[in-house]
Amino acid sequence: MDALLVAFDTALRTISGGNHAARPCPRPAVEAPSLADDERALAGALMRVNHVGEVCAQALYSAQALATRDPALRRQFEQAAREETDHLAWTQERLQQLGARASLLNPLWYGGAFAIGLVAGRMGDAASLGFLVETERQVERHLEGHLDRLPAHDSASRAIVDQMRADEARHADAAQAAGAAALPAPVRWAMKAAARLMTSTAQRL
Repeated sequence: MDALLVAFDTALRTISGGNHAARPCPRPAVEAPSLADDERALAGALMRVNHVGEVCAQALYSAQALATRDPALRRQFEQAAREETDHLAWTQERLQQLGARASLLNPLWYGGAFAIGLVAGRMGDAASLGFLVETERQVERHLEGHLDRLPAHDSASRAIVDQMRADEARHADAAQAAGAAALPAPVRWAMKAAARLMTSTAQRL
C-alpha cells in the first residue's frame, strides 16, 4: 500500500508540475543574447519534447520500482527517478522562460509510460533493466540531436540538455552494470517508433 501511495503521489506531482529540483539548474558561463521569435519558438518546441521525456521517465521509474521485489534495485530506480525529477523541473523552468507551455497530453504520456514500465517490470529484473538501458541510450541520442538543432546561441537550453545527456548516460551504465539483459531487435525497433511518434506529437501538442 505504501508503494502504491508513493506511485500515486509521483503521478500527481509530475502531471501538475509540482516537482522541485534538488540540484541547481545548469547555467551557461556567459549570458546569451536574446532569441529571435523563430528561435524562441524552436527552442520552446524542443524543450517541450524534452519535458515530455522527463514526464515519461518519472512514470517508467515509478512503475519499475513498484514492480521489482529486489530492495537494492528499487533503491536504484528511486535514485535515478530523483535525478530525473531535476530534469523535469529544469525543463519546466526553461519552458516558462521561453514563454512556451508543457504538452497538453502529459497525462496520456504518463499513463502510457507507466503501463509500459509495469509490463517491463513484470518480465523480471534483467528484462526491466534491459528496457531501461535501451530507453536511456535512445534518450541520450535524442538529446544529442537536440544539441544540434537548438539555436546556436541558446546557451541556457544547451546547458540543461547537456547535463541531462550526461545523467542519462550514467543511468544506462548503472543499469547495464546491475545485470541488464539485451532486448530483442523487434522490441528496440518498436521503442524507436513509439519515441518518434511521441516527439513529433509533443512538438505541436
